[in-house]
Amino acid sequence: MKIRNRSGEGEKIETQMAPMIDVVFQLLIFFMLTLKIVEPEGNFDINMPLGKPQQSTVTDADLPPLKVRLIAGADGQLADLQFNQQSLGQGPAAFALLNDQVLKAVNSLKAAGPENLDKQEVEIDPDFNLDYRHIISAISNCSGKMVDGKMIRYISRIKFAPIREQN
Repeated sequence: MKIRNRSGEGEKIETQMAPMIDVVFQLLIFFMLTLKIVEPEGNFDINMPLGKPQQSTVTDADLPPLKVRLIAGADGQLADLQFNQQSLGQGPAAFALLNDQVLKAVNSLKAAGPENLDKQEVEIDPDFNLDYRHIISAISNCSGKMVDGKMIRYISRIKFAPIREQN
């Protein structure tokens, strides 16, 4: 062990910065790792009262779905096409009538307000053993029509009714 000489008391002692910086970084890492984020107190799930709806506003509940029923014969071919419980017949003429009926419904919705058209939906209810091409024709005739090479969209929300089991 070296004993210092008291004769050099006027000398200035230099502090080393490297160990001090190391300690500061270790403390910083320690506090970052032990930090626990506290959740805010209280219940902030506040249900605000709704304003009075406008008189012209139509909700999804006010728009019942347009129902298309496809009844299959014993051989899987289309026996009857119904639109809102009204028989349209069978074959290509029935699908043309379906297209006209959907167009009438779309025009009446447009008259009530163009924003109502986005809320309207068609529900297709086919029999279990119906040939798929009739279902595709029903979807095509409900969704729109081709005029001069351009697609005129009627309704974009099409859903299927629950499957009817084969009798």
